[in-house]
Amino acid sequence: MEITESMVNVNLHKRECVQKTSVTRLNQIAKRIFDIVFSLLVIVFIFPIIFPIVILLIKLDSKGHIFFIQKRNGLNNCVFHCIKFRTMVVNNEADKTAAVTNDQRITKFGKILRISSIDELPQFINVLKGEMSVVGPRPHMISDNLKFEKVVANYQIRHLVKPGITGLAQINGYKGHVNTVQDVKGRTIIDIKYVQNASLILDVRIIVGTIKLMVMETIRAKKASRCTEQDELLNS
Repeated sequence: MEITESMVNVNLHKRECVQKTSVTRLNQIAKRIFDIVFSLLVIVFIFPIIFPIVILLIKLDSKGHIFFIQKRNGLNNCVFHCIKFRTMVVNNEADKTAAVTNDQRITKFGKILRISSIDELPQFINVLKGEMSVVGPRPHMISDNLKFEKVVANYQIRHLVKPGITGLAQINGYKGHVNTVQDVKGRTIIDIKYVQNASLILDVRIIVGTIKLMVMETIRAKKASRCTEQDELLNS
């Protein structure tokens, strides 16, 4: 599939990106310290409040394990085990087919977890282990990675930094599943832009943007749910 002129930013020489990231060694150290402190704060103060409630509701909603652990590609394309709260019924396609809009495999409570991004909270354990960062390109499952690198030039540049729980692409309209090839290209362009301009200040801005997005999407979901309930009452 051809890359158009609008995708020119993707056609960056990998060596240039490597040189740029190697120059910011001090930033990498600061980023790791930030990741450790931030993830510890979340684990100590947020986990004890959120985890018991989420675990109970997942168990009540459907059968299966609390967590969904999947192999994904990380820094330098190395494979690691990404941890999430399970949002689907147990199925044999989970590692082969990514979730899509109105996916029948997603549970009722799973929809809430995905909309609010609470399903990603366990990944702070990955951050503490050094497999992920708080901010970075989202890690894709291995089967998707193999597909995406065939349709986007220099796709692997996004693996020059650690994958993140959230990223620049996510606060710019590329949150969740990928619908089309153009979505893959658009997300990759933003991911590479992040690799080129990664800094602690940018990370903080992305985190703030992510929190705002989570709040807005949660409010929007509640309004939609209320409208649906009202329609059901009127039609009953």
